[in-house]
Amino acid sequence: MLNRKKNIKKKESPWKEKVVQVRRVTKVVKGGKKLSFRAVVIIGNQMGTVGVGVGKAGDVVGAVKKAVSDAKKSLCLVPLTKSYSIPHPTKGIAGAAELIMRPSAAGSGVIAGSSMRIVLELAGIRNILSKRLGSSNPLNNARATINALRNLQTLSSTAARREIPIENLYSV
Repeated sequence: MLNRKKNIKKKESPWKEKVVQVRRVTKVVKGGKKLSFRAVVIIGNQMGTVGVGVGKAGDVVGAVKKAVSDAKKSLCLVPLTKSYSIPHPTKGIAGAAELIMRPSAAGSGVIAGSSMRIVLELAGIRNILSKRLGSSNPLNNARATINALRNLQTLSSTAARREIPIENLYSV
């Protein structure tokens, strides 16, 4: 009897994950110090959905798994333009981290630093200009980026919210 492996293809997840930071953290307890790991993970489908998550566990793999499940709980939908940019300039704040983002011309690429770049790329944004102001903390910068992306609105959503036709938004 031959033992053959079946060609079973795993269903690939549409989510791409990037680990931004893994930190070793300690907690002082009665018996001494307890060691654990904290992971900051960003997930996205590169088609307008992105999320940031944090997980803590006794090992790195467990912390990353917890961070991925945490990121899936806080997904953000991003409105994209035809040139894979954002519809208008926006600001984002989380803790001491503050940032500004502006739409950019097609072909200019993602001009951003640190965890901001990862969030924008996993969201599917290809042309943007952004600047980090304030904190350099990767977690707060990722959360500030998500905050800025949540504040984005399209013309159709603004018109629907105001209950007016889109043509009235263009008039002066």
